[in-house]
Amino acid sequence: MTRFIHLLSGGAAQGLVTSLKPAIEQATDTQLSCTFNAVGMMKQKLLEGAPCDVVILTAALIEQLSASGHVLAGSARNLGVVKTGVAVKHGTPWPQIETAEQLKAALLAATGIYFADPQLATAGIHFMKVLNGLGIADTVAGKLRPYPNGNTAMNALAACDDPHVIGCTQVTEILITAGIDLVADLPFEFELATMYTAGIRSTSTCVAQAQTMINTLVSPEHAQLRAKGGFLPVA
Repeated sequence: MTRFIHLLSGGAAQGLVTSLKPAIEQATDTQLSCTFNAVGMMKQKLLEGAPCDVVILTAALIEQLSASGHVLAGSARNLGVVKTGVAVKHGTPWPQIETAEQLKAALLAATGIYFADPQLATAGIHFMKVLNGLGIADTVAGKLRPYPNGNTAMNALAACDDPHVIGCTQVTEILITAGIDLVADLPFEFELATMYTAGIRSTSTCVAQAQTMINTLVSPEHAQLRAKGGFLPVA
């Protein structure tokens, strides 16, 4: 009988988990069943009782879930820090976004702005703060294209025929999407650097396998893979 490890994860870790899935399944003698979406949605699913052995969310959310008893005490391990960046379709000119004014000009010039859920996704929540900080939230409202998570937003950006669109989400989600390019991280004054953390669901029936999975994700052996995928090293 096949045994499964059920994962609920923010979209930021999708590329890393997918890359290491064969290694995880071999090390745990299980099959990995993964659900990726905005971190707020994944937290809700866990609290609603969705099947879950391992959960990957922001460090702040994992801390909350540990305090409430939903994540096994002492099981949390940091994967790395993920920044938020700007993307354009591959083959189109890259806008200058080193400063706030340059970012503002790029967003105003774009015909469509693709980003993650402004209520449940880490990058989407932050991006709305950026628009308000730049003073253009109302001006660009008609061309905002929110999606459930960063991965779906970037796939939609890639599929769009308009060469003048732009996207903003976590760097890890940009790097795994074919057909788009990472222009740069957000300017310093709007920087978002988010620690992502894995933990074991307190009701998991395969704690040993879940721990092996997390050990694989954070292993020094895979440091280069994490860095290539957009995870900055844990200090």
